[in-house]
Amino acid sequence: MSDVIKLLPDSVANQIAAGEVIQRPASVIKELVENAIDAQATHVQIILKDAGRTLIQIIDDGVGMSETDARLAFERHSTSKIRTADDLFTLHTMGFRGEALASIAAISQVELRTRRADEQLGTRLVINASQCESQEPDMCPVGSNFMIKNIFFNVPARRKFLKSNQVELSNIVKEFEKLALVNNEVEFTLIHNDNVMYKLMKGTFRQRITALMGNSLDQQLLPLTIDTSLVKVQGYVGKPENARKRNALQYMFVNERYMRHPYFHKAVMTAYEQLIPEGEQPNYFLRFTVDPQAIDVNIHPTKTEIKFEDELPIWQILAAGVKETLGRFSEVPSIDFDTKGAPSIPAYSGHIEVHHPEIEVDPSYNPFKSQSSTSSSASSHRHDGNRAPMSNWDELFANFERKKREGIEQSADDAADGSELSSDQSMDVPVLPLDDLYSVYLQLKGRFILSPAKSGLMVIDQHRAHVRILFDRYISRINTGNFSSQTILFPEVLHLSAAQSVTLEGLLPEMEKLGFALSSLGGNDWTVNAIPAGLDGVDASAMVQQIIESVDQGGMPLKKRILEHLALTVARTAAIPTGRTLQQEEMDHLVADLLKLPEPNYTPDGKTIINVIPMDQITRMF
Repeated sequence: MSDVIKLLPDSVANQIAAGEVIQRPASVIKELVENAIDAQATHVQIILKDAGRTLIQIIDDGVGMSETDARLAFERHSTSKIRTADDLFTLHTMGFRGEALASIAAISQVELRTRRADEQLGTRLVINASQCESQEPDMCPVGSNFMIKNIFFNVPARRKFLKSNQVELSNIVKEFEKLALVNNEVEFTLIHNDNVMYKLMKGTFRQRITALMGNSLDQQLLPLTIDTSLVKVQGYVGKPENARKRNALQYMFVNERYMRHPYFHKAVMTAYEQLIPEGEQPNYFLRFTVDPQAIDVNIHPTKTEIKFEDELPIWQILAAGVKETLGRFSEVPSIDFDTKGAPSIPAYSGHIEVHHPEIEVDPSYNPFKSQSSTSSSASSHRHDGNRAPMSNWDELFANFERKKREGIEQSADDAADGSELSSDQSMDVPVLPLDDLYSVYLQLKGRFILSPAKSGLMVIDQHRAHVRILFDRYISRINTGNFSSQTILFPEVLHLSAAQSVTLEGLLPEMEKLGFALSSLGGNDWTVNAIPAGLDGVDASAMVQQIIESVDQGGMPLKKRILEHLALTVARTAAIPTGRTLQQEEMDHLVADLLKLPEPNYTPDGKTIINVIPMDQITRMF
C-alpha cells in the first residue's frame, strides 16, 4: 500500500482559510478525534490527565499510517484528504487543511505509535516542540495512538491563560458530546484521571442522544424526517412542554459535521411560535444531508460556520417539516363527558343557606374569603365594616415608617460626610437628602417605583434595586463568616449534562460559602438540599442551573472574584422579577433597604438603579 499523505502545493494551501491555533486541550481533542473518524475508526478511546494539561491520549483502530506518512503528517499543509482546490467543494471528510498535527506538535511533546493492517511492524515517532527527536520501528496494534504531553510547556504565556481544571474539562466534554452525537456508529470511551466518564456503545442516533444527555430525554423527543431533492433532514425535536429557559440542547449537523446556523435555528423557532412561552428554547437534534458541492465549509477557521447555496428554500423546508412533526405528534383527543342523568351541582352564590334546625350560621360569613387577610386591608388603608379595626394598626405602620426614615437618615449622614459617587457616576443623581423625599410610592408597569421629590420625580428600577440589596447582603455574610442556610423540605433533583456536572463540582466550595448544600446522586444527577437563607419561593434547581450557565458563558473569574460572581448570579435569580405587582409596604421596605446601602445608585455590574427626572424637564413637557 503506497503512502497517502502528500504536501499540498502553495496554489491550494493559499485558498484554505487560515487554521485556528490550538487554544486549549479541547482543541487538541477535536482535531485528533476528527482525524480518527476520517481514518475509519470504529473504537476511539480518550485518556486525560489533569483536564488535558498533563496528558491527552487518543487511541483509535483506524487504518493507521506508514513510516513515511507518520513523519510527513506533522508538516504544515500535508494531508491525504484533498489534492486540488476543487476538492474543497466536494469534501467528505472532517479535516482537509493538514494543519492540526503541525500546530499540536509546535506547543507540546508528542509521541505517536501507528501501524497499518498490511504491515508487520509499525512506527514510533517522538516530536518535541516541532523538533523530531526519534523515529523507529515498533510493535503496536493497527491504528494510531497519539500521546500529547505538557501542552503549552514552551509557551508559558498561553499556558497561564488556561482556566481551572473544571472549566477546561467542561470544554472538553462539550466538544466530545458534539463529536460522539453524530458518530453513533463509533464506540467512544472518555477517561479522566482514571475515572471513566463515558463508555458509549454503537447504536442508533436516539440511543446515542439518551446515552449522552440522560434517559429522561427519551420520552421528550419527536422524530423528524424530511426527504427532498434539495436536502434530507433526520433527527428529533423536543416536545413544546419540555422547552427550557436555559441550557436547551440544540445541535445541528450537516454531512456529519457540527455547525452553528442562526438562520436555520430561526426556522425551528418559527415552528414553535404560540406553542412555548417567550424566552424559552426547545431541544432539537438535527442532521442535514446535502450535496457537498452545495455548501462551503472553508469560510471560517473553526469550520462550524457553513454557507449553504440554497439557504432560503432549506429554511422553508425545515420550518414546514418541524411544524408538521409538532402537529402530527401533539394532537390531543377531545374528552366528551356524559352528563345525562348526572346530579345538578349548584354554583356558590355568595351566601350559605342552612336548613338544619340546630345550626345557626352568620349569613355574612364567606368561606372563600380569608378571615385574617390583614395585608390586603393594610395596603388599601381600610377595613371591613363588619369587623373591628386592628388595634395595632398605628404600631404596624410606625415600624414601616421608622425603617424607611432610618435608611433616609443614614443616606443623609453619608452625604454630609462627603461621600460622593465616582466620577463615572457623577452624571446621575446622588443620594437624596432627608427633606427631599415623600412617603408616597407608586408602581409603573410592574417595573418602576415612582416617588415625588422636591427636585423632581424619582424613578427606581425594582429588580435592579433588589439585586443590589441581595448582593450586598450575601457579600456581608461572606466577609463576616455569617453563612446561614435554609433546608429544603423536599430536596430538588437536578439532571445535568456531564459538562454541567463538572462545572458544578468545581463550584461546590464557593457555593457552600453562600449557603448552598448539594449532594451527588451518582452520574450527573444532584440534589439541592439547602439554599441561602431569605430566598423563600425561589426555584432552587433553576437558580443552580443559572449559576452553572453564567460560569460556563463567562468563564471562571479570577479566584478572588469567584464568590462575588456567584453572589451576583444568586441575587439576579432571587431578586423581585420585572412585572410583579408590589404592595405599598413592600415598596417601603425595598426603598428603605436600598437607601441604607453605601452605593444605592448602581448594581454591582454598573447598571443604573435610581434616576430623577428634574422638575424643569417635567415643566418643559407642558
